[in-house]
Amino acid sequence: MTWPARPGLAALAAVVLAACATPGNPGVEPVPAPGPDPSAVEPASASAPAARAAEGELIGQGTVLQVGDALPRFCLGGVMESYPPQCSGPGIAGWDWSLAEQSETASGVTWGAYAVTGTWDGAVFTRTGEPIPLSLYDTMPVEDPRLAEGRRGPASAQELDRIQQEIFSGAGDDLPLSGEVRDGYLTVTVVYDDGSLQARWDADYGVGVVVVLSALRPLT
Repeated sequence: MTWPARPGLAALAAVVLAACATPGNPGVEPVPAPGPDPSAVEPASASAPAARAAEGELIGQGTVLQVGDALPRFCLGGVMESYPPQCSGPGIAGWDWSLAEQSETASGVTWGAYAVTGTWDGAVFTRTGEPIPLSLYDTMPVEDPRLAEGRRGPASAQELDRIQQEIFSGAGDDLPLSGEVRDGYLTVTVVYDDGSLQARWDADYGVGVVVVLSALRPLT
């Protein structure tokens, strides 16, 4: 069973854009978080699901979307394939569309899918490097050793469904981008985790039951 990252929003009306990737098992599609109507402009940082600052530069892959003159959003979860698309995510500061190849504009919305290097203060992602269109980016699959092929987690599907509902209904500022029950694990993707979320859910549910993945990852 999978769980959407935005309870209470309308269900996805169409398939998710393939270019908007999130970390996880290769070949497994996590459940995306539907976004708001781009005409309903809100402070971009209000939709950031994590509140943990990171040291040093990180890289993320997703859709950058700007409505009018509002602060662009870095959509690290799902994107609704409307035209223009709709998505939500933290604000991205220092963005310059003149550096961003392969962008599109329609109905006052500009967007494109990119790999972006920057810093994360817990609410806003600040660009530090030139964005690379995902169509030109050599994406390597993120392989977490805890999710290696053939390994199974310790929990039953019924127990993981219960934990997933609990996490998504009470996460507050830690609202995940996506969640997936598979092979005895609950895999939860968040904007960024410095290890404290993993430690908290290990304490709550047992080590190895919930696997936390970060959409923003340190440069290697």
